[in-house]
Amino acid sequence: MVRLTRVQQQARTRASVLTAAREEFADHGYAAAKVDRIAERAELTRGAVYSNFPGKRALYLAVLIDLVEQGRPAEPAPASTADALAAFARTWLERLPLVGDSAAGGRLQLRSLDGVVDGPVPAQVARLEALLLATALERRDPARQVRLADLVLTLLDGAGHRAATAPGAGDPFDVAHACRHLAGIDLADTWSPPHLPFVAAARTCADAWTPPEDLVDEISGTEVTPADGVVVVLGASRLGAAEEAVRSAGPGERVMIAAVTDDPAETGRLVRLRVTDLMACLRRVFPPGTWEGLRLVLDDDGLVASAIGVADPGDETEAAVRVRDGVIVARAAGRGAGHAAGKVAS
Repeated sequence: MVRLTRVQQQARTRASVLTAAREEFADHGYAAAKVDRIAERAELTRGAVYSNFPGKRALYLAVLIDLVEQGRPAEPAPASTADALAAFARTWLERLPLVGDSAAGGRLQLRSLDGVVDGPVPAQVARLEALLLATALERRDPARQVRLADLVLTLLDGAGHRAATAPGAGDPFDVAHACRHLAGIDLADTWSPPHLPFVAAARTCADAWTPPEDLVDEISGTEVTPADGVVVVLGASRLGAAEEAVRSAGPGERVMIAAVTDDPAETGRLVRLRVTDLMACLRRVFPPGTWEGLRLVLDDDGLVASAIGVADPGDETEAAVRVRDGVIVARAAGRGAGHAAGKVAS
């Protein structure tokens, strides 16, 4: 008889809970799903479910993350911005439920968060998503593409909301075609946040730098260690400030964004779901190296935050350092920290 180790047993229990939860959410939707029924489906106790997940919301987010991480093959590299937007839209729209799918199952397939989360974090994550798509588009056209990216994501999100209430409604090919044509719209996009001239300059220093190891870059999906460049720690309610560091850093410079939260079980999973879902689509469309120099770490354990001296990271955290030759040479904290650190000469 094979005896499982404690770690193996925990992994098996977690997998059983996720499978049972996926069935429960598909049958009843998020609001009507019951943790007791999930435990019964998994042939476990209610306590076993809660030992792995603190509540129904955290479990729902974990199920959605599990769906995203299953992955699909990449598409051929697009030849133009219009082609790239159409290809991205096609990959995103594969999640749309079909006629005959149940409403609850369709919302699960759509990774719908309606009625699950609220507050300022989803809007901040949306700004980060627009930046990630825009950064890919800007490899072809150096003009700022954030407004275009946000418009495309808004259109796709709207298609998802409609499909959630009426599975099979709308034609995904029409939506993808519309996204292609959005590339031809002149949105007069510029980068000039009004508050940046009032951001205090970074404080120069010469502090020791011990970068954390075994971090996972959510953009490339590979392990990464912070190197010379700008390292920014942003709370979940400040993720929109990521663009300030990206725009302020010099050409070709490395920028690492570390996302932190004081609620890893729910807010942390929300950020992870949205980022991994988007990047799963983007990596199928854009070639490796598209986001060269930009790294995104979900710093649930606060390793990056601790390394730059943030003692108690939370949703409102905004702090940054510039690293040169393995030494922290500048520090900034508060609104505009990424911009201030990025402006320090490399």
